Amino acid sequence: MPTELSIAAIGAEGDGIARRDGRAIYVPGALPGERVLAEIAGERATPQLWLAESRERVVPPCPHAGTCGGCALQHWAPAPYAAWKRDKLVLALARAGFPDAPVAALASTPPGVRRRADLAVRRGAGGITLGFHARGAAQLVDLGTCTVLDPRLVALFAPLRALLQGLAALRREGSAVLNLLDTGPDLLLRTDGPLDAPGRVKLAAFATAHGLPRIAWARGEGVAETAAQLGPVGIAFAGVNVVPPPGAFLQPSAAGEAAIVAAVLAGLPARLPARAVIADLYAGLGTLSLQLAARARVRAFEGEAGAVAALTGAANAAQARVEAVRRDLTRQPLAGPELRGLAAVVLDPPFTGAAEQVALLARAAVPRIIYVSCNPAALQRDAAMLAQAGYRVLAAVPVDQFLWSPHLEAVVTFTRAD
Repeated sequence: MPTELSIAAIGAEGDGIARRDGRAIYVPGALPGERVLAEIAGERATPQLWLAESRERVVPPCPHAGTCGGCALQHWAPAPYAAWKRDKLVLALARAGFPDAPVAALASTPPGVRRRADLAVRRGAGGITLGFHARGAAQLVDLGTCTVLDPRLVALFAPLRALLQGLAALRREGSAVLNLLDTGPDLLLRTDGPLDAPGRVKLAAFATAHGLPRIAWARGEGVAETAAQLGPVGIAFAGVNVVPPPGAFLQPSAAGEAAIVAAVLAGLPARLPARAVIADLYAGLGTLSLQLAARARVRAFEGEAGAVAALTGAANAAQARVEAVRRDLTRQPLAGPELRGLAAVVLDPPFTGAAEQVALLARAAVPRIIYVSCNPAALQRDAAMLAQAGYRVLAAVPVDQFLWSPHLEAVVTFTRAD
């Protein structure tokens, strides 16, 4: 039987929160101040009828809103949405021991600029389904459009379906990773069957027809190989061309990347010695390393071999002051003597954060730590260690790279309080 619920707030994952019998009930699609009739199952509820709507509710711009799991908050007006995102960083830092951290206004990215998409692919009785998963479900939402992606990637949806329909390498399940590089769209296909010679011909024809310089393929989670290449591929960081491996991680948008770079550079000491060295941890392709090289010598640490090779080649070609080192920082974080004498450490860890590495940074009393976070919960845990070690927050910049989602990135600059 439906129950009337009053929504008091928005939770960390973008659901409305109601209280019933002293416990939190999470209501997707609901906003603060609304009253809904909903079917409750455990701690979650499915709305059946809105009894009172918030004045902050707006019409979602995407026809897939409410079904696609990529966006959770398209129905919320921009101002309260932005305030909620900024408050995620404020709260994380306060809980970590920095209640007065100077948190800047949210750096927002507009719709239609995201340059990376990891699309799931499924073959069924009705043909090819290509899109994102429904929120919290195995169901795949077949996308006709996407409001957040660059239109040049959206334009490939329909042709990709047609390609995959006739590709024997796709038996049931796969994925299509699209990166929009400076040279055009770059595609990595992962399928559950082998790629035969006719399939390779089809990929080459697709690349020619739709302006893709490179298409790579892999079976399952295996190593990717180039299946078709019609021209060079590359993306520039700090004016240096980098040739990324297929499916490489990129910052989701150029606008978001620019906001992160600006915050990182602003977090460096105003004056650096002539022989200063900065460590860039989890350096990836060198998005930050090549920018930092204009200020000091950089030692860039990254665990993925393809990214290290790409950064090494780019740095050598540009004669940049970057030394790229392959190292799994989860298993072998920098410690002791390796941290002595560094002017600053920049780290951009994965979603789970970098607890062991941050503990070692705090123990070594590194004078300046610039933490690029993609998870406020992990940031809160790691920052608490810095608070206990006597650090203070110089600046904190929230960055909304994943528009209308609950995800938040941030750049936080820590310095020794003494």
